Amino acid sequence: LNTTRQAEQNQVWTGLSKETAHQLRTPISSLHAWIELLHEQQTPTAEILDELKKDADRLELIAERFSKVGALPELKEENIYFVVDEAVNYLKQRISKKIIFNTDYDLQKQLFIQLNKTLFGWVLENIIKNGVDAIQDEGAITISIKDHIQHIYIDISDTGKGIPSSKQKTIFKPGYTTKTRGWGLGLSLSKRIIENYHGGKIFVKSSEPFKKTTFRIVLKK
Repeated sequence: LNTTRQAEQNQVWTGLSKETAHQLRTPISSLHAWIELLHEQQTPTAEILDELKKDADRLELIAERFSKVGALPELKEENIYFVVDEAVNYLKQRISKKIIFNTDYDLQKQLFIQLNKTLFGWVLENIIKNGVDAIQDEGAITISIKDHIQHIYIDISDTGKGIPSSKQKTIFKPGYTTKTRGWGLGLSLSKRIIENYHGGKIFVKSSEPFKKTTFRIVLKK
């Protein structure tokens, strides 16, 4: 039993270190790309400077995320539409143009719920990045928000290879991954953030191979 527990702990720590590297890779790669553009231009444009600031802010955000792991996070009133859209827009600029993003929510509306914005944004990014990896080349990511009487449903769909029904619960366990360079901790952390910290649920709503896979997040209002 002790050996098994030790192996599980080692797996989590290994996964956490790989997750750190994985999280840092996106803003670091993006910063390198912006720097190359600056070399090509005599005077940097306002847009490039703005994107550089976003990536620098992202590095600070990643550090903040990992500092919160294992601690009880503070929840604040946040507009769910704004939080989701902010995460989508950041990733949209840093993912292949072959991936089309579709959104089904109204930014003119406001719906405030108790959230830890830093950690919840992490969940959205994990699911969206998994969808992009599943697509591999061309495809679409669709994000929708549905306001029901007592709950909010956030659906994130991709047109990737799909998830077999036998694996739809296993993917949330630490260490599970189908990627050669995978880390196997993103969805496990996502489940902890949604269920333990926000009192919600996260699961695979449906999956059809190479047609549509949908993750659903359920939050209480």
